[in-house]
Amino acid sequence: MSKIHDISNDHLSVERIGEIIYGHYQLRLSDGARERIVRCRKYLDERIEREDTPIYGVTTGFGSLCNVSISKDQLSQLQINLIKSHACGVGDRLPNDIVKMMILLKVQSLSYGYSGCKLDTVQRLIDMYNADIIPVVYAQGSLGASGDLVPLAHMSLPLVGLGEVEVDGKILSGAQLLEKMNWKPIELASKEGLALLNGTQNMSAQAVWSMLNATRLSQWADVIAAMSLDAFDGRIDPFLDAVHQVRPHRGQIETAAAVRALLKGSQLVARPKKHVQDPYSFRCVPQVHGAVKDTLRYVGSVIDTEINSATDNPTVCPDDDLIISAGNFHGEPIALPMDFLSIAMSELADISERRIYRLVSGLRDLPSFLVAKPGLNSGFMITQYTAASCVSLNKTLAMPSSIDNIPSCQDQEDLVSMGANSALKLRKVIDNAERVLAIELFNAAQALDFRRPLVSSPAIMRVHDDYRKIVPFVDTDQLMYPHIDNSIQFLRHEQLPHL
Repeated sequence: MSKIHDISNDHLSVERIGEIIYGHYQLRLSDGARERIVRCRKYLDERIEREDTPIYGVTTGFGSLCNVSISKDQLSQLQINLIKSHACGVGDRLPNDIVKMMILLKVQSLSYGYSGCKLDTVQRLIDMYNADIIPVVYAQGSLGASGDLVPLAHMSLPLVGLGEVEVDGKILSGAQLLEKMNWKPIELASKEGLALLNGTQNMSAQAVWSMLNATRLSQWADVIAAMSLDAFDGRIDPFLDAVHQVRPHRGQIETAAAVRALLKGSQLVARPKKHVQDPYSFRCVPQVHGAVKDTLRYVGSVIDTEINSATDNPTVCPDDDLIISAGNFHGEPIALPMDFLSIAMSELADISERRIYRLVSGLRDLPSFLVAKPGLNSGFMITQYTAASCVSLNKTLAMPSSIDNIPSCQDQEDLVSMGANSALKLRKVIDNAERVLAIELFNAAQALDFRRPLVSSPAIMRVHDDYRKIVPFVDTDQLMYPHIDNSIQFLRHEQLPHL
């Protein structure tokens, strides 16, 4: 039996979206959502009938063409023309899971009853989602200004029998889709094209994906750092609670507590140390990893607000008898936090690469490049190069997109957020951070094996032993890239240890 998620005005969290998408839920409009959609559409139709005053995007052109009035018999064609003309995407396709998030978030936004969409339009989006029909949406083209006009236009084309979709791994035209499903094209009413294209669902979907994956990697980073600390014969003192209570940043306290719990019972961390201090990349894990946690908390709170909002334009408010042309589609509120998260995740990769460097450097009785016979074997030498390459690229990608502005639409849209570019870069930064952390795990597990017969804590050894089921100890030079790929898959699919 299929799992059902009811679209309603109940709070929708980032975690719930992940559950819906990856748990293969079907969508269904709640009775309340249906009533709000129908009521708003009825109000909009009545307003159009009873007054001649131009209403932006409803009885006028768009953008700088806002002063051009459109006759009532052309309002439907106006909406189709809008979708056609705005489908100007280029570059790679957005991944299917992100496109499904876009559809879910668009339906959620339209369900609040402030957008003026018809019920059959919203239902068609749901039908596409439930049938796993994925519109072909290109990654580049949005300025994050009037929302995500270009990607949302590509998402909407199949509603009217245009564009392309992926079904069962095959690409079909919009017309072929309608024939396959025995559907008629949706007859768009006034304002519907604008309701579909205005909004931040492209940025928001990528932000949700980023939050889900960045949170996962932040948790894994503590586990991997704990393994590296023990493998490097590091000290536990910098993780004791007393030092963090005098500088009580929440993330810092949480990180120190997590590492203490992970290393509880370790033979290695308990043995006397010859050295009195560790490098920053080990000693300052609570401060750096903790700052990332605090960043995630802030960014998550902003994305949480965004995905529970109506973000198209104009906003139709039946209760107040108002149709307001404003700027709820503007991406600035989430562009800045996404850039912030890019910086944080870049730093998480940065400190990880520094720990990798220490592990392969032949320090503290570990062999050079983590092989028993260095010279004949290069061992893990080049794994650090790869990590350094990823970190260096992240430094470029972490340059904020939101500080840029290129005016558009004959200067009517004179300050744009570039939030869609923030989202694209953020995903790349997270992918690179995942690769670096996977490489650190690869190195840390290898180094830990050189410490035998002493072993780490039960929690760390469980991770190590599970990891060894897919990535072996490397005794002599061999192909490394499959091990790195398996390490990445481990981080994606293995359960985090329960503390």
